[in-house]
Amino acid sequence: MSTPAMNLMAALRSGHATSPRLTWYGPDAERVELSGRVLDNWVAKTSNLLQDEFDAEPGMSLRLDLPAHWKSLVWALAGWQLGMELVLDGGSADLLVTDTPDVGAGSDFDAVVAVPLAALAMRWPGELPVGVVDYAAEVRSHGDVFMAHAEPDPALPALRRTETGYAHNELLDGFAKEHETGVRLLVRAADGLESALAEALGAWKEDGSVVLVHPDVEVTQHLLDNERVSGA
Repeated sequence: MSTPAMNLMAALRSGHATSPRLTWYGPDAERVELSGRVLDNWVAKTSNLLQDEFDAEPGMSLRLDLPAHWKSLVWALAGWQLGMELVLDGGSADLLVTDTPDVGAGSDFDAVVAVPLAALAMRWPGELPVGVVDYAAEVRSHGDVFMAHAEPDPALPALRRTETGYAHNELLDGFAKEHETGVRLLVRAADGLESALAEALGAWKEDGSVVLVHPDVEVTQHLLDNERVSGA
């Protein structure tokens, strides 16, 4: 049984697969551009990491303790592809994914994954608490194609937030923002991860793409023109 996230990933890797789907502008002149095929590759590897290393399956919960960032969007898509519930309200969950893996922070979770946000990071910069998994060091060894061990039910919870939640079958028709077909959408990371996810899903649903900009990066007319932004 397919979920909207699974169908979305199939569309991103098959339709105009080499066209940009996610462009990130970060501090220190970072610019990362992911085509549909490359985005799907990252999501597949992350889904396989979750499934192979943590026995993740439909119905499990994943707390994303990350800012709005291209890697955060990858993690969200990976969890949803597995049929997991994404936790954004700071509540309890089975797994924790974070860029601040402090000692003791993972005591209430079955597993903790540390995500370095630097674009070219090949591993976590420094020592990690015992038992914390280094995402950058581990993800590249996992497969480029994801095959779920169990089919998720679209009625399962997909998103837990402060006000209300959404099921998987409501992600694209309920949570996602409405956008025009083929939009090249500017998304400001300063608006938070929940907003970035809603905007990105809405753009991708309409065969569009996203330009995600870190709060420290000035959105100039040159940037908008260079990226051919058509929506903001």
